[in-house]
Amino acid sequence: MELERILHSQGFGSRRQCQALIVRGAVAIGSAVCTDPYADFGVEQLAFSVDGEPWQYREKAYLALHKPAGFECSRTPQHHSSVFTLLPEPLRERGIQCVGRLDQDTTGLLLLSDDGQFVHAYTSPKRKVAKIYHATLKHAFDAELLNTLLAGVLLHGESEPLKAIAARQLAEHRLELTIMEGKYHQVKRMVAAAGNRVEGLHRHAIGNFALPPTLAAGEWIWLDEMARRSVL
Repeated sequence: MELERILHSQGFGSRRQCQALIVRGAVAIGSAVCTDPYADFGVEQLAFSVDGEPWQYREKAYLALHKPAGFECSRTPQHHSSVFTLLPEPLRERGIQCVGRLDQDTTGLLLLSDDGQFVHAYTSPKRKVAKIYHATLKHAFDAELLNTLLAGVLLHGESEPLKAIAARQLAEHRLELTIMEGKYHQVKRMVAAAGNRVEGLHRHAIGNFALPPTLAAGEWIWLDEMARRSVL
């Protein structure tokens, strides 16, 4: 693939902008600067740098982000910063989108990708993907609340009760809740319907993929194929 096409596919600007980067000597393949926009390279495991920043070619991008509070999962946020500002510019430019959303005050695991099939597979109602949340509740609770959530609660606007797949107490005020759906404010609404209130919410895992404990709030990592399979 021609070098300027490689840069363009990875989000480094328009074709003309990518050509300009190459011509001014900003792009190196390994340790060798390449100033020919039309130089041809194999893309498998291709590593390059732009203005000294290392990059690796990826046909599609799959990311896991530890979302902090105070960020909206939108490119046009209403009241807070966009979660996309936490990503490098090339990823923003190549059309990365959130795979499902988290409220601005919810923290934890957020997936992002520019692979439309992956996004659809995760968000399709037909695909039952478990999501595990850790919630901090206003009031101390006991087994009665857990049983209520497991039995199901009827939320406003829903025709059938929504049931937790699993629920367990982590501490006097902390609950772990597993759900399959992704309804609007679902965990908060379910807990409210069961007689308590969520004061803090964190998504711990999606499918069998848990947020890595070493990934700090605001940081992101690439997802390898095994991790992607564990999500779905």
